[in-house]
Amino acid sequence: MDIQGNSILIVEDEASIRSLLAKILGLEGYKIFEASDVASGREILRNETIHLLLTDVNLPDANGIDFTKYVKKEYPLIEVVVLTAFSNVKDGVQAMKLGAFDYLAKGDGDERLPLVVQKAMEKAVLNRKLQEMEFRLDSKSSFAKIVGSSQSVQRMLELAKKVAVTDTTVLLLGETGTGKELLAEAIHLASRRRKGNFVAINCAAIPKDLQESELFGHKKGSFTGASSDKKGYFEAADRGTIFLDELGEMSPELQAKLLRVLETRMLNRVGETEPIPVDIRIIAATNRELVNDDNEAFRRDLYYRLSAFTIDLPALRDRKEDIDVLVMHLLKEHAERANKSISSIDPEFLDYLKRYNWPGNIRELRNVVERAVILADTDRLTPDALPNEILHQTAPVTVSSPASNHTPVSSGGSPATVSYAPDSGLVDLKSVEQAHILKTLESTNGNKSEAAKRLDIGLATLYRKLKEYNISS
Repeated sequence: MDIQGNSILIVEDEASIRSLLAKILGLEGYKIFEASDVASGREILRNETIHLLLTDVNLPDANGIDFTKYVKKEYPLIEVVVLTAFSNVKDGVQAMKLGAFDYLAKGDGDERLPLVVQKAMEKAVLNRKLQEMEFRLDSKSSFAKIVGSSQSVQRMLELAKKVAVTDTTVLLLGETGTGKELLAEAIHLASRRRKGNFVAINCAAIPKDLQESELFGHKKGSFTGASSDKKGYFEAADRGTIFLDELGEMSPELQAKLLRVLETRMLNRVGETEPIPVDIRIIAATNRELVNDDNEAFRRDLYYRLSAFTIDLPALRDRKEDIDVLVMHLLKEHAERANKSISSIDPEFLDYLKRYNWPGNIRELRNVVERAVILADTDRLTPDALPNEILHQTAPVTVSSPASNHTPVSSGGSPATVSYAPDSGLVDLKSVEQAHILKTLESTNGNKSEAAKRLDIGLATLYRKLKEYNISS
């Protein structure tokens, strides 16, 4: 087995035994970390990637059995081997019941040590590989709710997928309604923190005098109304992700405390002097410029810490080529909720939407489609279900089919065409899907693997769709 880079933490208070174990295992090629007590061991676990823990039972500040229980709960992928005295083999058995891989009796374990450690390490590596496979599958599916094939959306998703696998702080920049919380949650679900909580906070929705208490918690009696101890949102997001929306609404006092949390990974509840360690990832968002010569309300040092990696979310008016597929997606969602069978869209309906400027972005589009579904009396969406501000913006122009707007070329070299429902020129949902697939194939120059990736479907599904729509492959 390739053990390069696999790490072992040895927690043993007797320096001579700890040194011997480190020497034996170091000669086997493992990377060794040493600690003389549980407190030091926990600190190493927080800051290093450990595959195997080798711990004594009798430690100066805690019991090794309790430490085993803690490690298997907080770091389930770490395998544990417990060291016991001859007279306390039952401790080893108890540790195995709590999830330890094995135990070794001191003085009798030197010969067994390399083999037991090798077997435990093999299991640890296998479990991490299985988790990595699961992670890759989850990562792909986490972005499925973000619809669009425009260049700006694909660039946004490319950046999000790259940063998701790290623990880097992310700052999302975009107008209200562009989907910042949706993207933040997708990043969380594509990260290794996905099994932890995703806690979303709108800073503008919390009164400034309550922000510190809500985010960091408080101690009973620390202020009027604090009738009991309370955990804040940051503690709730421990080992997960916290999303701070409308960051510019955060009070200056809270900005200073947030900066300290970022620097120390510790927080203090209101009225509490003992710091609490937190392991969280922060994704922040703003719909306005935070740092400029006219705005001194936001701390520059905090901004620079939060903007380690920024992602711009495009406004809907800058990605109108996505409106067809967005409307199709929203129509399916709202028609199902309303228990209505709506199968087509009037081309004039889509034209009105494409001419509108969308100050409320996708959130506004969602509301418009939901309204249209509620008002629809037939199996299609028509302009009379649109609100006045969209209908009266300007006179509509004639809509041509996607096939006349561009001539995507199939891999066989023949122009691809899009068929519309013959009834009064109505656009049915299948035609919109067909046009979207053709447009994506055109943008990838006929590369089906890349097209399937951008459409967020499997390659086999794409081939099935091509056959269903009689598109030359």
